[in-house]
Amino acid sequence: MHAIPSKDKRISRRSFLSWLLKGSLAASGLLGVAALGRFLSFQGQSSQPTEYDLGPALDYPSDSRTAIPEIPAMIIHNQAGFTAISLVCPHLGCTVNVTSEGFTCPCHGSRFLADGSLRNGPASKALTSMRAEVDAAGHLIVSTA
Repeated sequence: MHAIPSKDKRISRRSFLSWLLKGSLAASGLLGVAALGRFLSFQGQSSQPTEYDLGPALDYPSDSRTAIPEIPAMIIHNQAGFTAISLVCPHLGCTVNVTSEGFTCPCHGSRFLADGSLRNGPASKALTSMRAEVDAAGHLIVSTA
């Protein structure tokens, strides 16, 4: 009798590791291209105007700072009235963190003063100011335009 030839094709450890390395490099390359695409295509905030009714202006006490994550924005109410600052870093669009001195971008370390002005980069400009006003009904309206 003759032995039946084995159809079990085993791959060597070296070949397996080679394919694993090539697959990992390909996946890393795709992720790198995607990240580069986001970096090159970032244009800042949308130019499409959007208004937000934040409710009664009396809900925002004088000399207060209130973060509104849904916009995202910081509402500042002082003796001069209401102002709003975008919490989106102009560098690459990350949402900044509020600190005791102002704002810090968690992505690349840009720092902004409490009024939104640039302290140090890599961002090249201040946080975007937004229009904040009280309407006839006494509601605080913030506009991104």
